Amino acid sequence: MEEKRKHPRTEIEESAYVSSGGSVMRCVVRNISREGAAIDVENPAFVPQHFRLVMAQDSSIVHECRVAWIKQNRIGLTFTEVAQEPPK
Repeated sequence: MEEKRKHPRTEIEESAYVSSGGSVMRCVVRNISREGAAIDVENPAFVPQHFRLVMAQDSSIVHECRVAWIKQNRIGLTFTEVAQEPPK
């Protein structure tokens, strides 16, 4: 299959969190690029359309996201912007 993305995705397996409106859910980032990512979650029904993806190993890495597609427990994300590091 021909790759149609502008930026190639890097295969990874990193823990992260879906964060929205004060609620947080664990996920695993399966691949990532400058424009988006694919994550695995336990129950996609609880993932909002727009949220922040916070990387578990470095919580200063935060991406504003929107859901592009859902296939079973995998969700494709488009980054809408990279959030700034939270104030300390």
